[in-house]
Amino acid sequence: MIIHTILFVTDLYYPAKGRNYYEEDLFLTSKLRETFHLVICHPEDIEAFEDHTDLIVFRNAGPVANFKVKYEAFRKRVIAKHLNTYNSLDGKADMNGKEYLIQLTDAQLPVIPTIDTIDHLDELPHGHMYIIKPKDGADSVGLKFVEKDKLVEEVKAHSKDTLIQPLIHFEYEVSFYFIDKQFQYALYAPDKDKRWELKEYTPTDKDLHFAKRFIEWNNIHWGIQRIDACRNEQGELLLVELEDLNPYLSLLELSEEKRNNFVEVMKDSLQKALKG
Repeated sequence: MIIHTILFVTDLYYPAKGRNYYEEDLFLTSKLRETFHLVICHPEDIEAFEDHTDLIVFRNAGPVANFKVKYEAFRKRVIAKHLNTYNSLDGKADMNGKEYLIQLTDAQLPVIPTIDTIDHLDELPHGHMYIIKPKDGADSVGLKFVEKDKLVEEVKAHSKDTLIQPLIHFEYEVSFYFIDKQFQYALYAPDKDKRWELKEYTPTDKDLHFAKRFIEWNNIHWGIQRIDACRNEQGELLLVELEDLNPYLSLLELSEEKRNNFVEVMKDSLQKALKG
């Protein structure tokens, strides 16, 4: 029996707000090594190991903006050398930056309305407070709350490297987790002021229809995706972001049964990716 070698990419020292990335990855690697040979490396060191592994699993590496040049070089090598990655790098969402939020807005899908120039401010719901964030940001890096009359100072009119969204008053945030196209579990923050105090959430059929709509839109070949949404004051879900590169999974917030089920499904998905 062939035991494949996986290069597990993570930054165990990344200082995430409200959670410890390394705890999740230590748990996950302890389970994956039951089935695979495992090599762990920092995201900036991939090139030294990529030719000696069967699959590169990109996990809790933090925002790729922190190592943008090396990440872009890695993406080019994936194509040039036919490297096998997990997630597959054919997604249309966060793995390419947040431009897709504008595309989804233009397509009139249920997403927080998003533009990238103050010239289109009249396309957003009227308000006095807005959120701006860089297109290549993640983990709330660079996010600011800006009053309407200060937008011109904060957003460069012609660079189009900043997203502008209305400030949404919401009841709570909820995330839906998928492996390939199969729903696994959902978590939510019942107290919106404590974003990372998560509890298991039982989605309705309508909730799952909402989430699956974006999974189908993205249509990656294999991997883990997290659909982040907020429930607005009218009771409707709106997409906040679609994380399709290295979503934090909050695995340690799950029951042991759900956590172990997730691992087994992930192992099956990794085998699928190994077959290409």
